[in-house]
Amino acid sequence: MFAKKKFLFVFTLMASLLLTVGYGENKEEAIAEKETKEEVDIDKISKAFGHLIGKNLDSLGFEFNMTDVIKGIEDSLAGKEPPMNENECVQAISIVQEQAFQKLAQENLEKADHFMTENAKEEGVVQLEENKLQCKIERQGEGAVVEEYFSPVIRYSGKFLDGKVFGASQEDELVALDEVIPGFSKGIIGMKEGEKRTIYIHPELGYGTSGYLPPNSLLVFDIELVKANATPQEEESMTTIPSEEAKEIAIDDEEAIR
Repeated sequence: MFAKKKFLFVFTLMASLLLTVGYGENKEEAIAEKETKEEVDIDKISKAFGHLIGKNLDSLGFEFNMTDVIKGIEDSLAGKEPPMNENECVQAISIVQEQAFQKLAQENLEKADHFMTENAKEEGVVQLEENKLQCKIERQGEGAVVEEYFSPVIRYSGKFLDGKVFGASQEDELVALDEVIPGFSKGIIGMKEGEKRTIYIHPELGYGTSGYLPPNSLLVFDIELVKANATPQEEESMTTIPSEEAKEIAIDDEEAIR
Protein backbone atom coordinates (compact mmCIF):
# COMPACT_ATOMS: atom_id res chain seq x y z
CA MET A 1 0.00 0.00 0.00
CA PHE A 2 1.25 3.47 -0.88
CA ALA A 3 1.10 4.97 2.62
CA LYS A 4 3.11 2.14 4.17
CA LYS A 5 5.72 2.30 1.43
CA LYS A 6 5.99 6.04 1.93
CA PHE A 7 6.51 5.66 5.67
CA LEU A 8 9.14 3.01 5.20
CA PHE A 9 10.95 5.26 2.72
CA VAL A 10 10.96 8.20 5.13
CA PHE A 11 11.89 5.94 8.06
CA THR A 12 14.83 4.53 6.11
CA LEU A 13 15.87 8.01 4.98
CA MET A 14 15.90 9.36 8.52
CA ALA A 15 17.73 6.29 9.84
CA SER A 16 20.34 6.62 7.10
CA LEU A 17 20.78 10.28 7.90
CA LEU A 18 21.27 9.58 11.59
CA LEU A 19 23.77 6.84 10.84
CA THR A 20 25.65 9.08 8.42
CA VAL A 21 25.79 11.93 10.90
CA GLY A 22 26.64 9.80 13.90
CA TYR A 23 28.83 7.02 12.55
CA GLY A 24 30.57 8.16 9.39
CA GLU A 25 34.00 6.59 8.96
CA ASN A 26 35.69 9.99 8.83
CA LYS A 27 33.43 11.70 11.36
CA GLU A 28 36.19 13.08 13.60
CA GLU A 29 38.32 14.18 10.66
CA ALA A 30 35.37 15.92 9.01
CA ILE A 31 34.47 17.77 12.23
CA ALA A 32 38.07 18.84 12.81
CA GLU A 33 38.35 20.12 9.24
CA LYS A 34 35.05 21.97 9.57
CA GLU A 35 36.05 23.62 12.84
CA THR A 36 39.22 24.98 11.31
CA LYS A 37 37.18 26.82 8.70
CA GLU A 38 34.30 28.21 10.74
CA GLU A 39 32.75 28.12 14.18
CA VAL A 40 29.97 25.56 14.56
CA ASP A 41 26.68 26.98 15.84
CA ILE A 42 25.15 23.97 17.61
CA ASP A 43 21.89 25.82 18.27
CA LYS A 44 21.44 26.52 14.59
CA ILE A 45 22.30 22.91 13.71
CA SER A 46 19.80 21.65 16.29
CA LYS A 47 16.99 23.78 14.88
CA ALA A 48 17.86 22.77 11.31
CA PHE A 49 17.86 19.10 12.26
CA GLY A 50 14.50 19.59 13.97
CA HIS A 51 13.13 21.12 10.76
CA LEU A 52 14.41 18.12 8.82
CA ILE A 53 12.66 15.70 11.15
CA GLY A 54 9.46 17.78 11.12
CA LYS A 55 9.38 17.94 7.34
CA ASN A 56 9.65 14.17 7.10
CA LEU A 57 7.01 13.62 9.78
CA ASP A 58 4.67 15.98 7.95
CA SER A 59 4.97 13.89 4.79
CA LEU A 60 3.54 10.78 6.45
CA GLY A 61 -0.06 11.87 5.97
CA PHE A 62 -1.28 12.42 9.54
CA GLU A 63 -0.48 14.62 12.54
CA PHE A 64 1.78 13.36 15.30
CA ASN A 65 1.47 14.53 18.90
CA MET A 66 4.63 16.65 18.84
CA THR A 67 4.78 16.87 22.64
CA ASP A 68 5.05 13.09 22.80
CA VAL A 69 7.51 13.00 19.90
CA ILE A 70 9.81 15.33 21.84
CA LYS A 71 9.22 13.28 25.01
CA GLY A 72 10.17 10.14 23.08
CA ILE A 73 13.44 11.74 21.93
CA GLU A 74 14.23 12.84 25.49
CA ASP A 75 13.43 9.37 26.87
CA SER A 76 15.60 7.75 24.22
CA LEU A 77 18.54 10.00 25.09
CA ALA A 78 17.95 9.19 28.76
CA GLY A 79 18.15 5.47 27.99
CA LYS A 80 14.50 4.71 28.83
CA GLU A 81 12.59 1.89 27.15
CA PRO A 82 10.17 2.88 24.34
CA PRO A 83 6.42 2.15 24.69
CA MET A 84 6.65 -0.23 21.71
CA ASN A 85 9.46 -1.75 19.71
CA GLU A 86 10.48 -0.63 16.21
CA ASN A 87 8.39 -3.23 14.33
CA GLU A 88 5.32 -2.47 16.43
CA CYS A 89 5.79 1.24 15.77
CA VAL A 90 6.04 0.73 12.01
CA GLN A 91 2.92 -1.45 11.99
CA ALA A 92 0.96 1.02 14.13
CA ILE A 93 1.91 3.95 11.92
CA SER A 94 0.87 1.95 8.84
CA ILE A 95 -2.57 1.36 10.38
CA VAL A 96 -3.01 5.07 11.19
CA GLN A 97 -1.85 6.00 7.68
CA GLU A 98 -4.32 3.58 6.12
CA GLN A 99 -7.15 5.08 8.16
CA ALA A 100 -6.13 8.62 7.17
CA PHE A 101 -5.77 7.52 3.54
CA GLN A 102 -9.27 6.01 3.43
CA LYS A 103 -10.78 9.07 5.09
CA LEU A 104 -9.13 11.41 2.59
CA ALA A 105 -10.19 9.17 -0.31
CA GLN A 106 -13.83 9.32 0.80
CA GLU A 107 -13.73 13.10 1.31
CA ASN A 108 -12.14 13.67 -2.11
CA LEU A 109 -14.66 11.36 -3.81
CA GLU A 110 -17.55 13.31 -2.31
CA LYS A 111 -15.98 16.60 -3.43
CA ALA A 112 -15.46 15.21 -6.94
CA ASP A 113 -19.07 14.01 -7.20
CA HIS A 114 -20.39 17.36 -6.03
CA PHE A 115 -18.12 19.33 -8.37
CA MET A 116 -19.05 17.31 -11.45
CA THR A 117 -22.76 17.71 -10.71
CA GLU A 118 -22.48 21.47 -10.30
CA ASN A 119 -19.97 22.00 -13.09
CA ALA A 120 -22.30 20.33 -15.59
CA LYS A 121 -24.64 23.31 -15.12
CA GLU A 122 -21.97 25.83 -16.12
CA GLU A 123 -22.26 27.53 -19.50
CA GLY A 124 -20.13 25.93 -22.20
CA VAL A 125 -19.42 22.73 -20.27
CA VAL A 126 -20.04 19.56 -22.29
CA GLN A 127 -20.62 16.14 -20.73
CA LEU A 128 -18.41 13.58 -22.50
CA GLU A 129 -19.37 10.95 -19.92
CA GLU A 130 -22.13 11.90 -17.50
CA ASN A 131 -20.66 13.20 -14.24
CA LYS A 132 -17.36 11.44 -15.03
CA LEU A 133 -15.78 13.46 -17.83
CA GLN A 134 -16.51 17.02 -18.93
CA CYS A 135 -14.85 19.55 -21.18
CA LYS A 136 -15.07 23.19 -22.11
CA ILE A 137 -13.68 24.52 -25.38
CA GLU A 138 -11.66 27.65 -24.70
CA ARG A 139 -10.57 28.19 -28.31
CA GLN A 140 -11.85 26.53 -31.48
CA GLY A 141 -9.43 24.64 -33.72
CA GLU A 142 -9.46 24.26 -37.48
CA GLY A 143 -7.00 21.50 -38.27
CA ALA A 144 -6.98 17.70 -38.25
CA VAL A 145 -8.98 15.86 -35.58
CA VAL A 146 -7.52 13.54 -32.95
CA GLU A 147 -8.73 9.95 -33.28
CA GLU A 148 -8.39 6.92 -31.04
CA TYR A 149 -4.85 5.43 -30.91
CA PHE A 150 -3.32 8.63 -32.32
CA SER A 151 -0.16 10.12 -30.84
CA PRO A 152 -1.05 13.81 -30.54
CA VAL A 153 1.40 16.59 -29.77
CA ILE A 154 0.13 18.82 -26.98
CA ARG A 155 0.90 21.48 -24.41
CA TYR A 156 -0.83 21.06 -21.07
CA SER A 157 -1.03 21.90 -17.40
CA GLY A 158 -2.76 19.83 -14.73
CA LYS A 159 -4.23 21.05 -11.47
CA PHE A 160 -6.31 19.88 -8.55
CA LEU A 161 -9.80 21.02 -7.62
CA ASP A 162 -8.31 23.73 -5.40
CA GLY A 163 -6.38 25.14 -8.37
CA LYS A 164 -2.94 23.92 -7.29
CA VAL A 165 -0.87 22.95 -10.34
CA PHE A 166 0.78 19.54 -10.06
CA GLY A 167 2.27 19.21 -13.52
CA ALA A 168 2.82 21.01 -16.81
CA SER A 169 4.63 20.49 -20.10
CA GLN A 170 7.84 22.42 -20.57
CA GLU A 171 7.65 22.08 -24.35
CA ASP A 172 5.53 20.39 -27.01
CA GLU A 173 5.02 16.81 -25.85
CA LEU A 174 3.98 13.63 -27.58
CA VAL A 175 1.29 11.52 -25.89
CA ALA A 176 0.31 7.95 -26.74
CA LEU A 177 -3.41 7.91 -25.99
CA ASP A 178 -3.45 4.23 -25.08
CA GLU A 179 -0.88 4.81 -22.33
CA VAL A 180 -2.53 7.57 -20.27
CA ILE A 181 -5.45 7.57 -17.85
CA PRO A 182 -8.84 7.03 -19.56
CA GLY A 183 -10.17 10.51 -18.81
CA PHE A 184 -7.11 12.15 -20.36
CA SER A 185 -7.25 10.19 -23.61
CA LYS A 186 -11.04 10.43 -23.94
CA GLY A 187 -10.87 14.15 -23.26
CA ILE A 188 -8.41 14.71 -26.12
CA ILE A 189 -10.15 12.58 -28.75
CA GLY A 190 -12.12 14.83 -31.08
CA MET A 191 -9.94 17.90 -30.56
CA LYS A 192 -8.90 19.83 -33.66
CA GLU A 193 -5.42 21.20 -34.23
CA GLY A 194 -5.13 24.64 -32.66
CA GLU A 195 -7.94 23.94 -30.22
CA LYS A 196 -7.68 24.71 -26.53
CA ARG A 197 -9.93 22.98 -24.06
CA THR A 198 -10.26 22.33 -20.36
CA ILE A 199 -11.12 18.77 -19.32
CA TYR A 200 -12.49 17.76 -15.94
CA ILE A 201 -11.74 14.19 -14.92
CA HIS A 202 -13.56 12.34 -12.16
CA PRO A 203 -11.25 10.01 -10.17
CA GLU A 204 -13.00 6.97 -11.67
CA LEU A 205 -11.44 7.95 -15.01
CA GLY A 206 -8.28 9.26 -13.36
CA TYR A 207 -5.97 7.67 -10.81
CA GLY A 208 -8.60 6.70 -8.25
CA THR A 209 -6.80 5.60 -5.09
CA SER A 210 -3.63 4.47 -6.87
CA GLY A 211 -0.55 6.42 -7.89
CA TYR A 212 1.18 9.25 -6.09
CA LEU A 213 -1.54 11.89 -6.13
CA PRO A 214 -3.94 12.34 -3.21
CA PRO A 215 -6.52 9.52 -3.43
CA ASN A 216 -9.64 10.16 -5.53
CA SER A 217 -8.40 13.53 -6.75
CA LEU A 218 -10.52 15.27 -9.36
CA LEU A 219 -8.15 16.49 -12.07
CA VAL A 220 -8.45 19.53 -14.32
CA PHE A 221 -6.28 19.75 -17.44
CA ASP A 222 -5.82 22.74 -19.73
CA ILE A 223 -4.77 21.33 -23.10
CA GLU A 224 -3.70 22.89 -26.38
CA LEU A 225 -3.52 20.59 -29.39
CA VAL A 226 -0.45 21.34 -31.49
CA LYS A 227 -0.77 18.36 -33.86
CA ALA A 228 -3.41 15.65 -34.09
CA ASN A 229 -1.05 12.81 -34.91
CA ALA A 230 2.74 12.82 -35.03
CA THR A 231 4.57 11.17 -37.92
CA PRO A 232 6.93 8.25 -37.17
CA GLN A 233 9.87 10.60 -37.70
CA GLU A 234 8.46 13.12 -35.25
CA GLU A 235 7.78 10.36 -32.72
CA GLU A 236 11.47 9.46 -32.78
CA SER A 237 12.71 13.01 -32.37
CA MET A 238 10.20 14.55 -29.95
CA THR A 239 9.98 14.46 -26.19
CA THR A 240 7.56 11.69 -25.30
CA ILE A 241 5.82 11.08 -22.00
CA PRO A 242 7.01 7.48 -21.30
CA SER A 243 4.33 4.94 -20.52
CA GLU A 244 5.19 4.70 -16.82
CA GLU A 245 5.39 8.47 -16.39
CA ALA A 246 2.30 8.97 -18.52
CA LYS A 247 0.28 7.28 -15.82
CA GLU A 248 1.28 10.15 -13.55
CA ILE A 249 1.22 12.88 -16.27
CA ALA A 250 4.52 14.52 -15.43
CA ILE A 251 4.05 15.33 -11.78
CA ASP A 252 6.52 18.08 -11.11
CA ASP A 253 7.08 17.88 -7.40
CA GLU A 254 6.31 15.84 -4.31
CA GLU A 255 4.73 18.87 -2.67
CA ALA A 256 1.79 18.30 -5.00
CA ILE A 257 0.93 14.99 -3.40
CA ARG A 258 0.75 16.24 0.12
